Amino acid sequence: MYPQEYIQFLTHFHGDRDYFECHEVLEELWKKTDSGNKDSSWVGLILLAVSTYHHRRGNFKGAKRTVEKALKIFETPANLGLDIPRLNTLLKERLALIETETAYTSFELPICDPVLLGVCKKSCASAGLVWGQGSDITNLSLIHRHKLRDRTDVIRERDQSLKMRKGSE
Repeated sequence: MYPQEYIQFLTHFHGDRDYFECHEVLEELWKKTDSGNKDSSWVGLILLAVSTYHHRRGNFKGAKRTVEKALKIFETPANLGLDIPRLNTLLKERLALIETETAYTSFELPICDPVLLGVCKKSCASAGLVWGQGSDITNLSLIHRHKLRDRTDVIRERDQSLKMRKGSE
């Protein structure tokens, strides 16, 4: 069927609207299955989550840049249980909202696979979330999550990569 990380992505996207966590769970999947492929459908969904995160925070420049990249990726259909033509229309509508600096509103991805939709709704209910509930824009820890996270591992990984590059010079 679909990877568990994808189910988690959709659960967060439509349940608690934790777009930062959407990015995190799919990035792990992408690294395991399609690392290095910047045109991967997983990257397209990651970019969509990042764009939505930026839009909700009022970062229209970041939201525009990332949704445009996602649109390019989804020009090529992918088997994700999504209605890709509707997804592209939705992304173009989101881009128009971003370009006019219209405030963020929650939205749903066009899931066309009824089995996937059922699994995701059950996952949402199991997590104590309501499928399709709007984003809580008063929850500042959700809105500004990237500022609150522990970046120790990211910094360590970056330092190791830098040392390796310097060592090979």
